[in-house]
Amino acid sequence: QVQLVESGGGLVQSGGSLRLSCTASINIFSFKTVAWFRQAPGKEREFVASLPAGGGASYADSVRGRFTISKDIGKRTYLQMNNLKPEDTAVYYCNAVLGTVAVWGQGTQVTVSS
Repeated sequence: QVQLVESGGGLVQSGGSLRLSCTASINIFSFKTVAWFRQAPGKEREFVASLPAGGGASYADSVRGRFTISKDIGKRTYLQMNNLKPEDTAVYYCNAVLGTVAVWGQGTQVTVSS
C-alpha cells in the first residue's frame, strides 16, 4: 500500500518561512501528479499547488508568488512557503495520483501568528 508522510509543519510568525516535505513509500516518478492541499478549521479542504509528472506547476491564487512546489529524484515532494500570513494557518496535506487512485498523507499543522 502506497503511503505519504508529511513533515516540516510548525509555528511561525507572520512573514516567516517553512518548508514542508512529503515522503512517499515509492519513487515519486510513479505518480501522475503530486500536490498539496490544506484545510483550515471550519473550512473545506482546498487546493494549494500541484506538479504533474511532466512539469508545469499550478498554484492557488492565494499562494502564487509565495509558495513553491518541487520534488527530488527520489521519494520526496516539497512545499516551500515564504512570506507566510495568518490566513495560511491550516493542516497541510500531501496528495499523489497513482494511476486512477488518489493517495493522501495524514497532514501536518502549520500555524502562522500575527
